[in-house]
Amino acid sequence: MILQITTTHLPATDLGYLLHKNPSKVQSFELPFGRAHVFYPEATPERCTAALLLDVDPVGLVRGRGRAPGTGEEYVTDRPYVASSFLSVAMARVFGSALAGTSRERPDLAGAAIPLEARLAALPCRGGEPVLRRLFEPLGYGLSVDARERDEKFPDWGTSPVAGVTLRGTVRLRDLLAHLYVLVPVLDDEKHYWVAEDEVAKLLRRGAGWLAAHPERELITERYLKHRRRLVRLALARLVDEGVPDPDEEAEARSRAEEALEERVGLGEQRVGAVLAALREARARSVLDLGCGEGRLLRALREDRRFERIVGVDVSWRAVEVARERLHLDRARGPQRERVQVWHGSLTYRDRRLEGFDAAAVVEVIEHLEPHRLEAFARVLFECARPGTVALTTPNREYNALFLGLPPGRLRHGDHRFEWTRAEFEAWARAAAARFGYSVRFLPVGQEAPGAGAPTQMGVFVRG
Repeated sequence: MILQITTTHLPATDLGYLLHKNPSKVQSFELPFGRAHVFYPEATPERCTAALLLDVDPVGLVRGRGRAPGTGEEYVTDRPYVASSFLSVAMARVFGSALAGTSRERPDLAGAAIPLEARLAALPCRGGEPVLRRLFEPLGYGLSVDARERDEKFPDWGTSPVAGVTLRGTVRLRDLLAHLYVLVPVLDDEKHYWVAEDEVAKLLRRGAGWLAAHPERELITERYLKHRRRLVRLALARLVDEGVPDPDEEAEARSRAEEALEERVGLGEQRVGAVLAALREARARSVLDLGCGEGRLLRALREDRRFERIVGVDVSWRAVEVARERLHLDRARGPQRERVQVWHGSLTYRDRRLEGFDAAAVVEVIEHLEPHRLEAFARVLFECARPGTVALTTPNREYNALFLGLPPGRLRHGDHRFEWTRAEFEAWARAAAARFGYSVRFLPVGQEAPGAGAPTQMGVFVRG
């Protein structure tokens, strides 16, 4: 079996520093079930590919201590050729430092999202291409799937469960490797070794930062732990406790501080008014409020009868519960119960529930995302959900100097990962619009100041 990882990040040969493997050398590693080889089919400043070739000993799988449960007594097996848990073990052994996200020579690059492509020549897909896409697309990857017939001479036999798969995305290398480490054996729905409680710790470690909010986390957990019910229950309980981030008291205090800072210029109400005006201009009947928080915009939408279906979505369970309580959704009856809903969900994972809406509002949300997750967010919003109109607001960093009490260089909120200038926001928005078939115009929100602009900037995207 072979895994190939390619980058076009310049200089592309820095991939060698990230993988801790010299592009000019072929390296080999002994494993309990065979040998692993690392080499570079191409290594230029413009494009670099690293290949991990795993040479599994089929005889060792059915003889002696190398025997794996479930392989049977036959020597004929697909295990040496298809991607499986053998590959995950090899990745941990050969690319351990890259999986940990460490690079002595390129530490900044190790933490950066770069263009990466992973190719697996033969990947088992139990459940077919739909399951494959349900696992990888929510993580922000584009997929190419080479489905094959079981036998070209007998087309009635149908499609083979093994396919050639190529993943493309702008991600950190450590994240790509972690996704493959977990999801390859999940797709195979088999492991070559006994699964005990230590596998729960492995799953949580490799799934940190993405598995808890993945829409298929139950399927992933069940298959990764070989359907052992006690271990599955244990893993899911820990994911709920440690995974999806809920705002704690400190985060709520920071939010109140940001609201107090902006309240002096009445910015919260001005934002709601500007977004409502954009949605009314679009003549939207169904609206998503993505990152709805505790429901300020939802309350304003509910008061306007022209909006016939209103759905709020937030990653925080606490925010969802507060919004539901403030909107009195538990008391709603009849059509009102269906008109306004609040869902729990992530903005960086594909969710088919978000499709089919006339418009979406994204109010002061993207600055809370890690920069390397913006690509996944853009695909979920503009490619997958694909509403007709999107009204998106974000702080204007240039205005921060005019806020009394905000120290120079500080961001408005302790949870903000970044704040953009007007030029930075417009560059990102224009690129996203062009890529996904939208036009975009920009509007100031709040009173403008000479040289600084308005405190909030809004982009209104219209699908072409």
